[in-house]
Amino acid sequence: MAKPKKASTTANIGFEEKLFTMADKLRNNMDAGEYKHVVLGLIFLKYISDSFMSLHAELKADVKNGSDPEDRDEYTSKNVFWVSEKARWDYIQKKAKEPSIGKIIDDAMDIIEKENPKLKGVLNKNYARPDLDKTKLGELVDLVGTIGLGDKENRSKDVLGRVYEYFLTKFASAEGKLGGQFYTPASVVRLIVEMLAPTKNQSVYDPACGSGGFFVQSEKFLEHHAGRIGDIAVYGQESNPTTWRLCMMNLAIRGIEANLGKEPADSFLKDQHPHEKFDLVMANPPFNMKEWGQPSLLNDKRWVYGIPPANNANYGWVQHFIHHLKPNGMAGFVLANGSMSSNSSGEGEIRKQIVDADLVDCMVAMPGQLFYSTQIPVCIWFLTRNKDNPRFKNRKGKTLFIDARKMGTLVDRVHRELTEEDLTKITETYHAWRGDKDCKKKYEDVKGFCKSVEQAEIVEHGYVLTPGRFVGAEELEEDGIDFEEKMKGLTVKLKEQVTQSDRLTKEIFKNLKVLGYGD
Repeated sequence: MAKPKKASTTANIGFEEKLFTMADKLRNNMDAGEYKHVVLGLIFLKYISDSFMSLHAELKADVKNGSDPEDRDEYTSKNVFWVSEKARWDYIQKKAKEPSIGKIIDDAMDIIEKENPKLKGVLNKNYARPDLDKTKLGELVDLVGTIGLGDKENRSKDVLGRVYEYFLTKFASAEGKLGGQFYTPASVVRLIVEMLAPTKNQSVYDPACGSGGFFVQSEKFLEHHAGRIGDIAVYGQESNPTTWRLCMMNLAIRGIEANLGKEPADSFLKDQHPHEKFDLVMANPPFNMKEWGQPSLLNDKRWVYGIPPANNANYGWVQHFIHHLKPNGMAGFVLANGSMSSNSSGEGEIRKQIVDADLVDCMVAMPGQLFYSTQIPVCIWFLTRNKDNPRFKNRKGKTLFIDARKMGTLVDRVHRELTEEDLTKITETYHAWRGDKDCKKKYEDVKGFCKSVEQAEIVEHGYVLTPGRFVGAEELEEDGIDFEEKMKGLTVKLKEQVTQSDRLTKEIFKNLKVLGYGD
């Protein structure tokens, strides 16, 4: 049987593993969460310096045609950051062995922020702190200096994007539970983006955006479908200040313009886009979040379908997403499996109201071990404000259930990823059912995998949305053997196994007797 093709969800440019291993060896008494910002900050600095120097060389060679390598507008017009001499990588690398290398890097970050207002408050300027070993830091500078990142050739291959994604993945794995705060596994991000299939001029919103994975993947999706970076409008919010800065850097190096609000802030307590409505909402909010501020939000306008319980934010997030959808808007988001069936603290009633409003378009039960942050099983909800959207066929009163729990392949001892075949199968099933105009596949129910369900059937099941309840058991192929004949064969096999068991039991007691433990 052919080995399933791993989804191209992580970087694969040949040298990342070696690079990460080398970088990790330089780590000294520093946890992965802190070390991440040291390494990613240097990679960012190297990238914008390489980009600047590459364009500087091009402009210098074109002076006779009027180009001016010292004119900042030349760089701004091409979406390249201006980098002064003391912030350029060659200057920093020459100083790598000096005890003051930490301050030199902090100064470089400071200069870049002052000269590029878009980066104000984004860069890590904490390299001079006493507990950061300056010899190790200098070695890390030398290591990052070996990677070509921002010149024209490497930009065309998106080397930086792939190195950055690879490091984000590795750091998420190293941080375990904490890694989930900034990173959603790439195969999960791809599934949500490809299911929703963003189009040109749409707006995409993620109110718990972490490092910005949904934005990056949405832009990639557009590029693969004859679009360009910038064809969609990106809006987000993130409450963790360091993760917010990480996201700003992640988007800046890819040339993605985004509105992440004025500052890092909590989406429940300080919504940075309170009056905005979006075409698409994509999110992986914290699972089963407790103490999320419900007592101060009892009269909030977002709770159209009921006040979410104080001890679990799941249905607060669901209603926050719905509140921000345009009339034809759609949402795809990850929640813990409990959200599909919980009746505690009024959650069942809120889910009933959402089902009765005919907002639930598709439910996907996911395989376990997909996340770095938790081993609990998860599902993906897809909601839509209008099931009679003219872009698709009329699906009023219907919901698609997909059971993908048996999909995915282990990529290491504890982590699983969806394969390319898995992603295609789930996405095509949804698009065929939804009636996407460019989908060639014809939808049909498949026992054990998918079923199109009328709303009345969901009501019969008490408004529980677990796909396994609807899709049934997978049909097994008949082996063609007569029942009587099969029973005779199974009986003979059972006798053989019982005889063997008796023999082994006697052997065990015989050996125990030799050891002095028997009669």
